[in-house]
Amino acid sequence: MAHRIISQIVITGSRVLGRAFAEAYRQASASQKYAAAAGKGSTGNTFTSSGLTLDEACKILNVPPPKGGETNMEQVMERFKRLFDQNDPKKGGSFYLQSKILRARERIELEVREAKETAEREQELRDGWKPKVFKDR
Repeated sequence: MAHRIISQIVITGSRVLGRAFAEAYRQASASQKYAAAAGKGSTGNTFTSSGLTLDEACKILNVPPPKGGETNMEQVMERFKRLFDQNDPKKGGSFYLQSKILRARERIELEVREAKETAEREQELRDGWKPKVFKDR
């Protein structure tokens, strides 16, 4: 009699676990498909680690978006330092807001750096490759 009860418990438990694993697999598959579709549709203007767009970053720091990959980095740094210091958790500020401000600055710097690299690459293509030669004395 005891072996019958134990076998029913084992069978019922394995059914429950099997269904739970199947549902978890379905959810993981669906989220992977969603992430892949979101990755294809994006224009590449999101910062991968935080999902922060350039527009959001500019709104957080209250600076105009870079035009042609150039912006006033002194103004960005000034706003960053002021907002970062105002939101210091030791002074009663918010660590979350401080983190957002830091990510916004990093996002703008990334955009400017990528635009500068692209401009340098295009300039090199127009002028031709001119290697820098260093001579020993």
